[in-house]
Amino acid sequence: MFGMSKLLPIYTLDNVSPAWQLDWSVTLFWRAPPWSDDWLDAVREALEPDGIRVLAHRFLDADRSQFVVSTLPDVKPVEVLQRLKGRLQYVVRQRWPKAFRRNYDLHTVGSTCRGKVENYVASQIQHHSADGLQADSALADLQWINPDVDLSAPRFSSHGRYRCNLHLVLVRAARWRETRVAYLEAAREMTRRAATAKQHLLSRIGLMPDHLHLTLGFGLDERPIEVALSYMNNLAFVYDMQPVLMPGCFLGTIGEYSLQGIDAGAWLSANR
Repeated sequence: MFGMSKLLPIYTLDNVSPAWQLDWSVTLFWRAPPWSDDWLDAVREALEPDGIRVLAHRFLDADRSQFVVSTLPDVKPVEVLQRLKGRLQYVVRQRWPKAFRRNYDLHTVGSTCRGKVENYVASQIQHHSADGLQADSALADLQWINPDVDLSAPRFSSHGRYRCNLHLVLVRAARWRETRVAYLEAAREMTRRAATAKQHLLSRIGLMPDHLHLTLGFGLDERPIEVALSYMNNLAFVYDMQPVLMPGCFLGTIGEYSLQGIDAGAWLSANR
């Protein structure tokens, strides 16, 4: 336990196949009202090779455009901003050579609201059987809620505000069930230390014998898949760098409102 026989990562971009739903709300600020979105289809087409898909757009007011986009797991939040603004600026450059102000809003959106996901992660014992553990109370003691982390609070850069929040699910290989409390405690503490080292805002750990849920905030310059890989390899370290997890994971963005909560009538579909 806790050995150091290997330092090379077990889980890499080459051998892990994630499942994901990564969605973002992005608001850009125009210098002058554009009055129409006749550029939308061209921007959508230009962004597809970047791993960014425009799902919808609306004007919040005359000089604010709000987009909902989905991304691949290797796209950084900062790249969503840079590429969306850059592609759009290129499309409208003849009409507006300097179309946008520097400020922005960027927020993760989920299939369901953040609060519901955090509650689900915090109540894993109620959703799964604890059979095989030394005692049900031991598993209850292993769950973790961080009262000092509020994922609803926006963070700020020099030109904007953002929330980059993620729900991560890791599963043990072959759904093997770890029932040794000492190893489960080690996995929980390793997860907390990894979050501290990465400066992630870890709000919940839902630890079960055969899988693990995390909810956390991460940085503008981090790829979601690399966030997942960092936790997978840290957990493997608990087992002397053995591949104790499935070579896959689930990555889902979470936010203060859900995709279903968006008023579809107020949005102009990008798939017209």
